Amino acid sequence: MTMFQGVGILLSLIAVFGLLNQRFLKLPDTLGITAVGLIVSLCFLVASYGNPGLVVVARKVVSNVDFADIVFHGLLSFLLFASALHVDLTRMRTVKLPVFLLATVGVVISTAAVGAGFHLLTLAMGHPVGWLWSLVFGALISPTDPIAVMSVLKSAGAAEDLKIKIAGESLFNDGTGVVAFLTLVGLATGTAEFSLTQVLATLLREVGGAIVVGVTLGYVAFLMLRSLKSYAVQIMVTLALATAGYSASELLHVSAPLAMVVMGLVIGNHGTKKAMSARTREHLFGFWGLLDELLNLVLFALIGLQVIALSFEFDVVWVGLAAVPVVLLARAISVAMPLAALRGFRKVSPHSVKIMTWGGLRGGISIALALSVPDFHGREMLIGVTYLVVVFSLLVQATTLGRLVKKLTCCTVAPKRTDATEDGPNSQPGTA
Repeated sequence: MTMFQGVGILLSLIAVFGLLNQRFLKLPDTLGITAVGLIVSLCFLVASYGNPGLVVVARKVVSNVDFADIVFHGLLSFLLFASALHVDLTRMRTVKLPVFLLATVGVVISTAAVGAGFHLLTLAMGHPVGWLWSLVFGALISPTDPIAVMSVLKSAGAAEDLKIKIAGESLFNDGTGVVAFLTLVGLATGTAEFSLTQVLATLLREVGGAIVVGVTLGYVAFLMLRSLKSYAVQIMVTLALATAGYSASELLHVSAPLAMVVMGLVIGNHGTKKAMSARTREHLFGFWGLLDELLNLVLFALIGLQVIALSFEFDVVWVGLAAVPVVLLARAISVAMPLAALRGFRKVSPHSVKIMTWGGLRGGISIALALSVPDFHGREMLIGVTYLVVVFSLLVQATTLGRLVKKLTCCTVAPKRTDATEDGPNSQPGTA
């Protein structure tokens, strides 16, 4: 099968999945296509139960799709650039401190909490995973996925400052998560020794270097955009920035995802205001908005189909289901502690922890990191559990986040309505 034929089959499947979703499930496109892909994959596995050879062939075909490579060297650059392009940096500055703490300290807390909980869980269930590999799982599952988060937040209905906080955290916490992941994998495989100085140096290079590269390349692209009049060529410049900029960041050994976010912020907040006409801005945002939606459909369809390539034993399923509350509890702790530290400096809305815990979605990045883990006893368990946590995040948390926000908001405002005469005209209802 040629690459062109493979792409044709994949796009045809996505189109059919989208049709089935709109006809029967009626979920948002990305989530619905994931659900349909998952259902089709499971039906195929059940139908071919009596024909193991068919499963082998199907797994061989799906395994030819290098999911980690497609995510990290294909979709991620475009999706992160598109997401950052639409972020208002002026509004982001109002929540810079909580975003910074959640994207750094929060990820570290979550990694430790998930690692400890997962190790004890697997030990109790008779399938022990070592401490270091459990911490590796904690590192890959702790960063929230900006692609999944930005896709769902558009219709979640949360307060604007809370949406910016969740979106900002998801855009910036990958740098911390990847450094923690690489450090822990090195320790678990014995190829590295823990050194706080080395970890801080790596973090500085990955994060600080990504900011420098992102700002530099973003500003160079801005100068090019300012000198061009053709919106088609201007869009081509942004495409070059999203591809060549990502590759350059990897060659310089800095965090390419974070660099891409910075480039998107520079162009979206500086370039569009000072280098483009209103018509060009309309074309640019229209193009990247459509590309963002299309590539999201591809990514989430691949997540649904990836189940064919995984070997799910019943033990993995039970451990994965039990790991979901562990991950959610760790997420709650990692959000509550940084926000509690900020209560003396700024107002924190009463339901922030609940909404940010349930809105901390995991996606393709966690699966891609899990698939990149080197071979060890328990690797299949780790990959399977990661997949189940991601699927729960996308099909349960994402689809119920809007209802949770509405319920918490109504519960907060209700006392104001019923006790208006006692509270007086100056009473203030809480916000989510």
